[in-house]
Order: sequence, then C-alpha cells, then structure tokens
Amino acid sequence: MIKARAPDPLYRVCSCFSTKYYFGARSTNRDRTVSLAFHCLAADPFSEIPICDLKIGDADFHIYNSLENGACRQFRLSDSVILTKNLRSTRCLIQQIEGNILGIKPSQRKTLERIYRRRVLPQQVASPELLRHLAVISKELGRQVGVLLSRDGVVRNVIVGDATHLVIPEIGRLRGKAGRFRGLRLMHTHLRGEELTQDDLSDLTLLRLDLIAAVQVEGETEGVPGAIEIAHILPGMDAASENAEPFRRIRARDIYHLDFDCELEIRALESEFSRMAGRKTGESGKERALIIGVSPDRESVEETQELAESAGVETVGVILQKGRKIHPSTVVGRGKLQQIVLEGMRRGADVAIFDIDLKPAQARAFEDTTGLKAVDRTQLILDIFAQRAQSGDGKLQVELAQLKYSLPRLTDKDAGLSRLTGGIGGRGPGETVLEIGRRRTYDRIRSLERKIEQLSRQRGVRRQRRRREGLPTLSIIGYTNAGKSTLLNALTESNIRAANKMFVTLDPTSRRLRFPREGDVIITDTVGFIRNLPPDLLAAFRATLEELSDADLLFHVVDASDPLAERKMDAVMRVLADLKLCEIPRLVALNKSDLMDPAHLESLCKRLDGIAVSALKREGLEQLIDAAEKVLERRSFSPASAAAHGHYPETHIEKQD
Repeated sequence: MIKARAPDPLYRVCSCFSTKYYFGARSTNRDRTVSLAFHCLAADPFSEIPICDLKIGDADFHIYNSLENGACRQFRLSDSVILTKNLRSTRCLIQQIEGNILGIKPSQRKTLERIYRRRVLPQQVASPELLRHLAVISKELGRQVGVLLSRDGVVRNVIVGDATHLVIPEIGRLRGKAGRFRGLRLMHTHLRGEELTQDDLSDLTLLRLDLIAAVQVEGETEGVPGAIEIAHILPGMDAASENAEPFRRIRARDIYHLDFDCELEIRALESEFSRMAGRKTGESGKERALIIGVSPDRESVEETQELAESAGVETVGVILQKGRKIHPSTVVGRGKLQQIVLEGMRRGADVAIFDIDLKPAQARAFEDTTGLKAVDRTQLILDIFAQRAQSGDGKLQVELAQLKYSLPRLTDKDAGLSRLTGGIGGRGPGETVLEIGRRRTYDRIRSLERKIEQLSRQRGVRRQRRRREGLPTLSIIGYTNAGKSTLLNALTESNIRAANKMFVTLDPTSRRLRFPREGDVIITDTVGFIRNLPPDLLAAFRATLEELSDADLLFHVVDASDPLAERKMDAVMRVLADLKLCEIPRLVALNKSDLMDPAHLESLCKRLDGIAVSALKREGLEQLIDAAEKVLERRSFSPASAAAHGHYPETHIEKQD
C-alpha cells in the first residue's frame, strides 16, 4: 500500500490525439507494478475505469492515459493513493495559447484554454457550441481566434491573431504518402464580414490542410456566430479543369445550414489525389518534375527541360517566376509557392527542378514548405554524369564532384545518439553525427583527389608515348548535344553511342583516322561543355580535359540549327579560356546543316568562318578533312617531321576573340 495524504480530490485529465500525459506518485519502493483506478464522474460516479499499470521507477510513477477516443473528463482519486504531477509532465498538461496573446487578461486566457475541452464529431466541420465559444471570445478580444482540429474532433491548437489575420504556428512535418493532407482543419473567425482571404487560401495550400473555414462574428455587444464559408483543394481532373480555380468554396448562412460531411469528403479527396499520383507515376515509371524558371534568361528553362529529359525525369509542368528578385529563404515568393504546391498535387509531381543553383538553406526551406524535393541545376547535371559514367576514371571524377557538392549540404537530421562513442578521444562531449559525416567526407575527397592526380600522371605518360610515335592529335569539342559523337562515328566508321540528349558521352573516346595526304592521326571525342559549368565539376574533370592541352587541332562542333548557336559558342570559348586552351587552333564545324535553310546556312558559315557538315547524313566531311589537312600543312605538321623534330610550330587558323 502506498501511503498518501488527503489530496484535492478533483483532477481534470485531457487525452489528446497522439499525445500522452505523464503523472507520478512518490514512493521509496522500487521494481513493483501496481494497478491504479480512477472514479469517473462524467459517466458513472461509482464506476472504476482502469487507466494502466504503474511501474515504480526511480521516484515516480509514469501513468499513460489510455482512454479511448481521447475523452476529456473529470476523475476523482481513490483514497488509497495520491497522484502528483511529474515535473516533466507540467509542460504537457498546460494547454498553450499560440499567436498574439499580448494584453490578454487572465480571465480571457482561461476562456481560451477552455476551448481545448471542446469536442467535434468527425463528420462535422465544427460544432455550434465551439463556434459560439469562438465568436464570444473573438468579439471580446477584437481579434481573430482560430482552432486546429484533428480528424477525430480534438482541438490541437488555439491561435489568436489580430483584427485581420492570424499566423498559424509550426505544426510538424507533412504526412509521407503522396496525395495525403495534413489531417488538420482550421476553423477561425472573421470580424469584418470578409470572405476567405488570399492568405487563408495560401495557408490551406502550403500547409496542406484538410480544409479551412471562416465564420463571421455578428452582434453588437456579444459575439454571435453568423455566416460560414469553407474551402478545400480540388484535384485537377482533366485538361479543362487545369485553368479553373483549384479550390471548392461552400457558403452557408450558419452552421446549421452547412451540408458538408467532413469525414467522408476529405477521405474521398485524399483517395482521389492518391489515385491520380499513383496512376501518373505508374504510367512511365519515372520521377515527375516541375521545372521552376527563376533566371531572367528564359532560354535556361528550355535547357533545364533538356537536362531533365537526359536525366530520365518526366516534366509535367513549367512555372516561371515573373520578377527577377530571388527570395532569400524559399527562392520564390509565397504566391508562387502556393502555385507550385497546387500544381505539384494536381499533376502528381514529386520533384521541383530549378534552373539556377540553390543555397543549402534555400533548398531545405523550399522542401519544408512545399513537400517537394528541390533539385538545382548543378545537382541535375551531376545526376546525369553519374548515370553516364562507365569507366573507372569517370566514376571517380563524378564521385569527387558529388562529394564536394554535398559537403555544405550535410545536415544533422537525428541527433538522438549523435555523441555516443568510446575509446581514447571519445570521452567527453564526443563528436556529433554531423561532424563524423563531414570528417569522413573530407577524408574521401582527399583520397579521390590523390587517385585522380595519379590518373593525370598516367595520362601524361600516354600522351608522351603518342608524341614519340609522331601521331598528331585532333580533339572534338563543343556544346553538349551538338553532335560530337555522331561526327566521330561518321569520320572513323565507329559505333560509339550517340543520341539526341545532353551528356550522352562522358568518358573520352579516341580513334585513328587516316588523312588522304598526312597519314594517320588520333581523333578524340571529349565531354560536352555547357554554360555556367559547375566549378566542382570542372575541377573534377580537369584531368580528363587536360587531354585537350596536347591537341594539335580542335574541331569545334556547333549545332547550326540552334537559334542560340552563337551564344553557346561563346560559352564553349569561356570554358576554353578557363582551361587556358584558347591558343590551340580551331576548325568550326556547323553540324546539322541538313536542317537549315541554304541561304541562312551560307550566311552563318561566312559569319562564323565555319564549314557546313551533316554528321548524320555524312555530308561535308570531305571539306572538313581537307581543311584540317591544310591546317596541319601550314603548321609544317606531318608524322615524319613530327618524329624528326619532336615539336610542332604554332600557327593560328583564325583570330581568337
């Protein structure tokens, strides 16, 4: 028997959804389990409801309230025990009032706290009693008052705003499964007779609430609930509904005339969203992405779409940011975030791909707000490179670039056991999981850099061997997807993989090519260039691009059919300048000439001093080879003279910018 003094016999115990309340009883006995019962005053004053078994611990009992349906009732303690609140449970028992509580009187605060006792049936949007309570306190405060209700009708949060709006507090992460809502609905008051505002609809969308409801507060002296309006998100059923308002609004003159089964309707909506997401994902088996255009250069959006296609991602929509100002936290503003969330839900998207590089904090904030995975331009290119890498050299270089990219993006997601370690150096506070991860990443980066440096030396030895053999080297360069691999296949009768995608060729490929007069040469296909090439990627592939430094002639392949051909040429030249390779002579090959108007093609050849070719139809290859031979002749370049002299005089075939 546990001795106890006579306590205040009346306690209020509230069991909320997914919440456990702890109580304790002082005792010096240990390792005993006893049973405890409360006398319930709400149902039968003399009935006993077993709550749980108690295990006597260090000095406290921990009692878990296990009443069904989260009932809120009054309980009287039996005479044989005393129940005292555990110190750790005090914060749980106090129902917190969120929002603008400055200047609220103690009596008004108690009135707000009593809202937590209200229960709503699952099929109800709100009960008349709850609305009456909200209207009275809202009128008295002159502020909007709202509650977040869970699906079982329990009040999860009480929020106080100002006269025009309220701010919803942090309510946890989204539910994991695609197409599911938050499991909460917001009921709040409006004091000025306004309908649901744009801020209300933004909260509905960004927080993925089940629904949002606003009740008008009427009455001169005492608040009375009046007209009510609710709204929820609608699924995009077909092409015709895509341009319609994505919300369904229902208005009624009071709660009694509101015909809406909340439980049935929300479950039906979730089922439809889940079905749409599963159907759209299953049609192709690919990730579905929204392309977010933030850069003022709209051509970058088209390039991002091509990159997404090369990465095997299905583009389901494109959203453009009209303003040029980038939001410091979430990249785009609140209104655009709402549009992204709606489009993502209605189109079954799970990824948002940006056409710019994001800061780590921006990516995390965007993901927390929208529930979509944020992928920036560099990450997308790295993913393509990881898919295309075949050789050991290429895989090492891609891994190095990925590690350098991910290093500042490491986060401590679970710090629960983060400082548990042992041995010498492990005592004291220890290392966190984040610190260990960073240290291991640094170690792996240093290891990869040593291996790549060794590969660079090996390539240097091979280049010296080729020079001793007296074989000149031609390298094919150009913007990605310009047709470099197709040109190499056409010149050497090879069967290298080529496709109308970006970065199909990642590892350099070399073949022998016999010139009619100059004999054999080595021709090499290199990785394609792209504008604003990520610095980490350029640094990782520097060992591969060093092959270009020993080239005696560069074939600069340009997609003549591309309206942005000249801008892409400039992008290639900037990369060559970064690599200090602008002194090597170039021949400009205007590929895909079969897709061009003859007059326009002739003008382009004159302006760019290029040679029109069609690698696919094998047109213009003779002129290209003849021009290359002339360059080698002007440089006094032949296999015999190269072997005799061991060096080649420098000449330029065109003026470099």
